[in-house]
Amino acid sequence: MTTSTASSAPGRQPRRRGPRQTSTRPPGRRDSRRPADSALRAAAHLARERQPPFWFARRLLLVLSGQCPVHTLLAHARGPAYDRLSALAPEAPLRPRGTDRSTPAVLEARGTQPREGVIEAFARITTGARQRAMAFRLELCPDNRWRCTAIELDTTH
Repeated sequence: MTTSTASSAPGRQPRRRGPRQTSTRPPGRRDSRRPADSALRAAAHLARERQPPFWFARRLLLVLSGQCPVHTLLAHARGPAYDRLSALAPEAPLRPRGTDRSTPAVLEARGTQPREGVIEAFARITTGARQRAMAFRLELCPDNRWRCTAIELDTTH
């Protein structure tokens, strides 16, 4: 008596039992319509950088750490704020001191609106192994641009 099996049926290839074939989709992805976590983080980072407090904190940091000249903020600072920047910039108070020469960075920048057209903001800055604080005021001018009208730094050096 002869028994027929699926693997010996005419025209069928026997099933291979070897290493599992790999998928073409990236590892860790369950749904192809959902963006990767890194894409979500990148989008959040770009949105944060477009906010006026973060944008100004970054520009102020570049000037106050000696990476950019003070005149780069001429169109973005008014009156006493520009004078204060001009006095602080030569000292580069946010430049890392000592042996750690890592690039200063804005860790956080947020603001509140005490009234329409005014943002009072603060920023936490890392300079080497230290964290520093910066406060500034932004006002919306008639040309719909935010301009810095006041700047304060922490008093420690």
